[in-house]
Amino acid sequence: MQVFLDHVAASRPPDVHLALVLDGAGWHISRDLTVPASITLVVQPSYSPELNPVERVWLYLRERFLSLRLLPSTEAIIDACCDAWMRLVAEPDRLRSLCAYPWIEKVAS
Repeated sequence: MQVFLDHVAASRPPDVHLALVLDGAGWHISRDLTVPASITLVVQPSYSPELNPVERVWLYLRERFLSLRLLPSTEAIIDACCDAWMRLVAEPDRLRSLCAYPWIEKVAS
């Protein structure tokens, strides 16, 4: 995380300030991090799926396609994930329903 923060800060013009929205993963909020002055970390509340719609996408993929399976290799895992993703994107209305929180629809329109 430190390497990422340092790289992001160094890749922006000095007059640009960034706000990075993060979940509460330990490496996102470690006390050992030195956050560059040009970055503000905004940590989401503990349980806030409406702020991170992709969580519902992952849940859907796991429940419908990826759970309760034993796959024999890394390649098989990648293939299963790709297949699950392709099945989801073949249903654009399903993907929209998983991610369409009212606040997103307001800012997107």
